[in-house]
Amino acid sequence: MLHAFLKEKPLYYNEIDYTRMPRVYEKIKENFKIAKIVHIIGTNGKGTTGRFLASALFAKGFKVGHYTSPHILEFNERVWLNGANVSNSSLDRAHQELQSLLTTEDAKQLSYFEYTTLLAMLLYKECDYVVLEAGLGGEYDATAIFPKLLTLVTPIDLDHEAFLGESIQEIATTKLNAMQKNLILSKQKFKEVQSIAQNIASKKDAKVYTVEEFLESEDAEKIATIAKELSLENYLQENLKLSISALKFLGVAYTPSDFKDARLFGRLSKIAKNILIDVGHNPLAATSIAEALSGRKFILIYNSYKDKDYKAILQILKPIIWHVEILDVDEPRIELVEHLQSALNELEIQFSHFKELKPENDYLVFGSFSVVETFLREQYE
Repeated sequence: MLHAFLKEKPLYYNEIDYTRMPRVYEKIKENFKIAKIVHIIGTNGKGTTGRFLASALFAKGFKVGHYTSPHILEFNERVWLNGANVSNSSLDRAHQELQSLLTTEDAKQLSYFEYTTLLAMLLYKECDYVVLEAGLGGEYDATAIFPKLLTLVTPIDLDHEAFLGESIQEIATTKLNAMQKNLILSKQKFKEVQSIAQNIASKKDAKVYTVEEFLESEDAEKIATIAKELSLENYLQENLKLSISALKFLGVAYTPSDFKDARLFGRLSKIAKNILIDVGHNPLAATSIAEALSGRKFILIYNSYKDKDYKAILQILKPIIWHVEILDVDEPRIELVEHLQSALNELEIQFSHFKELKPENDYLVFGSFSVVETFLREQYE
């Protein structure tokens, strides 16, 4: 029922009407019971940060929802509730409820992400906490319309420039304008992010904190234990630190065991002894992976969206790859193969088209959620 309805909505838009979601929500907001919301904005690491936090809160006995996007194999991955992805039957019931609240025109006009954000919030009406991950940007994102207790900021870098701006100044401003009361900054690549945050906070009478303000020596010991148990690379440990800072802000005591089920699939996940997959798709993600896998070499199974700086990504990954095998992906936003091949030639990286896996080779599958989804469906379904 829901899945058929969503198929009629495009996943991506060339233009976005930022007035639509606030306008529609204003009409129906009395039907929503809003929990304590932790909003997550940033360029990379939102999903893992959110799952670390949501899993720990659930382990402490709270009712918790985690809304994340996009999904890899099935839509249900976006709506996590009390330790598991919601069922199709729960989604369909929420869909019927939302349809009863909306006018036919509003239901039709809402974007895929706007509609599913409202759907998730209906499913989260009994929650104590909701960890709400922004889809694109911050200030005008569909998730920004709800009252938030806390905003978490993962590393901000250049991405989605067509929508967010051409500079770090513009992108950071757009994202950080989503803050309301309290904000915690993770370790940032660009120093101006903190000054922009402080400037916006002063206008909103909000408070800005950094991760370092919350973490003590005993936290470092716990983080080391969690990282070892979950096999977390350095960049994932930074996301863990941000989630623990949020727990301490909320006054929730934690133990390492609270994170035993917290690793999010698709983030440098080992799916076979010789296969790693990662849904990253920008230079920041590539840099994190190159650092995590330094000293090792892989065959890179790859493709890219047209709007990504794939030449920079491939340049960053070049030290850890033997060669590239281009995976055919049936998606309108995927770059023309001749353009990708041209970039590989310029970088002097050998390439071929992906045909089959060989047990004697080590593989890294990277490029986007669509690349990972295509690979998994072709190999394991």
